[in-house]
Amino acid sequence: MAVLFRMPVVLGLFVGLMVLGLASSAKFDELFQPGWASDHFIFEGEQLNLKLDNSSGAGFASKSKYLFGKVSMQIKLVEGDSAGTVTAYYMSSDGPNHNEFDFEFLGNTSGEPYLVQTNVYVNGVGNREQRMNLWFDPTKDFHTYSIRWTERQVVFLVDETPVRVHTNMEHKGIPFPKDQAMGVYSSIWNADDWATQGGLVKTDWSHAPFIASYKGFEIDACEALVSVSADDNAKKCSSSGEKRFWWDEPTFSELSLHQNHQLMWVRANHLVYDYCSDTARFPVMPVECEHHRH
Repeated sequence: MAVLFRMPVVLGLFVGLMVLGLASSAKFDELFQPGWASDHFIFEGEQLNLKLDNSSGAGFASKSKYLFGKVSMQIKLVEGDSAGTVTAYYMSSDGPNHNEFDFEFLGNTSGEPYLVQTNVYVNGVGNREQRMNLWFDPTKDFHTYSIRWTERQVVFLVDETPVRVHTNMEHKGIPFPKDQAMGVYSSIWNADDWATQGGLVKTDWSHAPFIASYKGFEIDACEALVSVSADDNAKKCSSSGEKRFWWDEPTFSELSLHQNHQLMWVRANHLVYDYCSDTARFPVMPVECEHHRH
């Protein structure tokens, strides 16, 4: 992956300021590798199909880890009766105190909408689920799912529409994921103990194999080095002097007015569960819910 030097038109940039990023729009094997069950990978040109049957699911992982930037891939989800299946797409660091940003696509019976669950783990603590349905059928065509991670916020996007924002509130004493490099992962597996209607609807293996399809793999992020410390990677992936990364620009420190309106529309029309509103699970509101919108 080459380092690209670009001069975007961003109001307020100093003349001659360079914006750096590791931009990649590549074939699968340039960025990723099978993580398990490579015999359940089916390649059709630049399209990858992951197969789930009653013997195994399958998953893949990025070859590198990253600290800040944006990852995207186009996914077409399992058609028909997908009850019990989960297709996951996420970023994660390693270890018990890991950070993680999740898209989980929860299958359903034929004719019922897919549910998209997002979650954020910080220092090994998750339980920040939101669930929504989508404004299109994600099984009929490819759609782009992205995670944009800066020092100020994590934004989950569907076809460039923000569907969730997790904001840095460290000044309120709330931890924010910013010091652990993360890999990019995706997988399909059987989760019929919880995925569909709380586990009431089981996987119907007569409909197997279940296929999730991928293309359009893109990573525009700072590649972390395995040979250096976390502090050194943080320095490498942060702007200083004339070295500027796009994710440190003011444009990406918060949503635009239009993006805020899009997020409000998604929450008003498509959000079906928010952990911040679940008083049964959380009799005391989680502290971050008091301070920022997700």
